[in-house]
Amino acid sequence: MTASDLLAEIAGVGRDASRGGYSRHAFDPAEDELRTWFVEQAARRGLDVETDRNGNIWAWWGTPGPGAVVTGSHLDSVPGGGAFDGPLGVVSALDAVDILRRKGFTPSTPFAVVVFAEEEGGRFGVPCLGSRLLTGSIDPDRARGLRDPDGVTLAEAAAKAGHDPARFGPDPEVLGRIGKFVELHVEQGRGLIDLGGPVAVGSTVIEHGRWRFSFSGQGNHAGATVLGDRHDPMLPAASVVAAARRVAAKFDDARATVGRLVPTPGGTNVIASTVDLWLDARVPGATRDLVDEIAAAATEASREEGCHVTVTEESYSDTVVFDPALRDEMDGVLGGVPALPTGAGHDAAILAAHVPTGMLYVRNPTGISHAPEEFAEAADVDHGAVTLASTLEHLST
Repeated sequence: MTASDLLAEIAGVGRDASRGGYSRHAFDPAEDELRTWFVEQAARRGLDVETDRNGNIWAWWGTPGPGAVVTGSHLDSVPGGGAFDGPLGVVSALDAVDILRRKGFTPSTPFAVVVFAEEEGGRFGVPCLGSRLLTGSIDPDRARGLRDPDGVTLAEAAAKAGHDPARFGPDPEVLGRIGKFVELHVEQGRGLIDLGGPVAVGSTVIEHGRWRFSFSGQGNHAGATVLGDRHDPMLPAASVVAAARRVAAKFDDARATVGRLVPTPGGTNVIASTVDLWLDARVPGATRDLVDEIAAAATEASREEGCHVTVTEESYSDTVVFDPALRDEMDGVLGGVPALPTGAGHDAAILAAHVPTGMLYVRNPTGISHAPEEFAEAADVDHGAVTLASTLEHLST
């Protein structure tokens, strides 16, 4: 089966009838079904499967050991996400193994396909949890205490799914096995359609983070409370939505987004008592400056309404430059392809601080990602897997 065939095989898992697209979140039934599917696919190929202490799945071709060439991605999604983000890298890795075996190739280095846990942060709010825990870039106690929208902690969800959350944390033994890591991903933007090519290598990832703005006011009756007596936290919250666009426009190549806002208690005829919203911000070299300016606007709007706001940084990743030597090596194998920066985060970017890491992007003609319209042509999907196989063959020879 080709990569596009494998992708079609899981197309029915985790469909979201209300949002459209897919909702596959860490340790929920849809993601668990996909993890089981991956383990079965690995077994069919004679790969030895193990799950590390942080819920990441490793499928080894040959004996595990240091200096391994590793590829893979994730199977979870954002709420209502597309079919390609994450799974494309996993199915392409499986197809690459098939391609290499048909050629009679056997790697001379340890070789593994990995599926990282909770890359999107769609359930517990912090992206790349599996790779962050593996590398020690998030405190395991903090991770265990993260809660989903229903109040379930990561520890509770992981335990229910058969994992031991007490073991979450840095894993130098597993991390030390990785010699080089290459992640294939659907392109998140329109670079390749304009350049006329099916694949590119990654150059950089823009610094980015997530901040929670918590506004508190006075809940009250929507009909009985005159405007002059209100302390409505929805007003300063709304000001942040507008400020995000206004302030971002002042920075070069900035992106600032409010994609989630939760009022409490959430009644139509009730003035909210609290409002929480989450800001996603990404600016080359100035992300925290942008957030500080938006936070100042939130503080002023809260003061004017007689409310209070607290701002909490939930995650932050600095600018990542993928290993130049590995990027040049990959480009040489592929005969010269574009090198593209991205504003999207990846597990590869987390690993880049610890091991040589590279990325391959497959053309997305819509330029849309994190939405049902995300797309890649079957021919490009299969070409991407061939490209990945060539890269892995070179690296593991």
